Amino acid sequence: MKSIHANIARISTRGYYDLSTGVKLGKNSYYLYPKKSFTKLNGAKELVIMIHGLRNDKKGAIEKVILAKRRLKKLGYVHPVIGFSYDSNTKGAHLKKSEARALRVGQKIAKQNGYNLSRFVIDFKKKNPITRIRLIGHSLGTEVIRSTIKKLATSSKNNGLIESVYFFGSSLENNFAQSNKSGKALQKIVKNKVINYYCPTDEVLRQSHLDGLVKNPLGYMGSLGKTVKKFKQKRIFAKNHRFASYCIMLKSFP
Repeated sequence: MKSIHANIARISTRGYYDLSTGVKLGKNSYYLYPKKSFTKLNGAKELVIMIHGLRNDKKGAIEKVILAKRRLKKLGYVHPVIGFSYDSNTKGAHLKKSEARALRVGQKIAKQNGYNLSRFVIDFKKKNPITRIRLIGHSLGTEVIRSTIKKLATSSKNNGLIESVYFFGSSLENNFAQSNKSGKALQKIVKNKVINYYCPTDEVLRQSHLDGLVKNPLGYMGSLGKTVKKFKQKRIFAKNHRFASYCIMLKSFP
C-alpha cells in the first residue's frame, strides 16, 4: 500500500545544496515528483505552493503540505496545493551549540532557492498563463519567497506573476515590506495581496531575536512603519512556532 506521502506533488531541490555549508552542488533548477501529478495541474485555475521552514527533511516538508491542504479544504478552497521542498535540514540545527551556524547555512540555502522557485513559476506560467499562483511560506520559507520575488523582479515581464502571498511566523526583518527595494519588488510581482500573519507570543522568534540570530523578525513584531499598498498583516496568537499552530489560525482563504 502506498503511503499518503507518495502522492503529494512537490517541486524539489533536495540534494542540490550542501547541508553543512550551503554551497550549491549542481546546476539543475528543480525536479518534479511525482511527474504525473504536474501533468494534471495543466489548465488549473489556481495553484497554491507551500514552502516549509528550517529543520524539515523530505517527510517534514510533505507533512506541511498535508496540513495546508487540509486547512484550506476546510475553508472551502478547492484548488490544488503542492509543496516546494528544499535542503532546510541543515547540520546541527537541533543543537544549541551549533544552531547559529545551522541557521546561517539555512538562510543561505533559502536565498539561493529563490532562483529555483522562480524558474518553476516562470516555466509553469508559460504553459499555463491563466493559472493564478499563490505562495504560502512558514518561517524560513518566507525567505525563499523573498528571494523568489527578488529574482522575478529583475524582468518587467514577470510583473503580476504571483497572485498572492501568505507569511506565517516569518523570519524576515520587519522593514521588509516598506517602500524600499524589497517592498517595491513585492508591489510589482504580486498581483493581489501579501498577508503577514504575525504572533507577538512566538517563543522561537522571540528567542532568536533576543539571541541576535534573527533581527527584528517580521513574524514576531509585525511590520513597522509605512508599507507598500499590497501588504497587509494580521496579529494572531498561535500556540507555538510550528506551522500546525499557525495554520489553524487561518480563518479564510484566499
